[in-house]
Amino acid sequence: MLLRVEDEVLVIAGGDKGHRGKVLVVDRKKNKVVVEGAALVRKHVKKSQKNPQGGRLSKEMPIDVSNVMVIDPSTDKPTRLGVRYLEDGSKERYAKKSGASMGKIAPARDKYKQA
Repeated sequence: MLLRVEDEVLVIAGGDKGHRGKVLVVDRKKNKVVVEGAALVRKHVKKSQKNPQGGRLSKEMPIDVSNVMVIDPSTDKPTRLGVRYLEDGSKERYAKKSGASMGKIAPARDKYKQA
């Protein structure tokens, strides 16, 4: 999974289809992400010292990764992500539509240096 926390994504399926928001949590084992403001549910909370007012709280629930697409920073449109090696041997994420870099994900290694 190539998604990272703080990536801006677009929900492409489900009840919140069309919602844009930042990724708050990435769960790699369950293949899910929590998107800011998407998949909201009401949680009923009893009064306590931690929550003196009680009542109903809104909470974001996890969404399957297949239901979101990353927003390309250069075109501001949804895109798929790819991985490529740079000339110095480091690995980076990139937007498939525009080819724009989305940040490095691995340090340089001699094995992958291009001559």
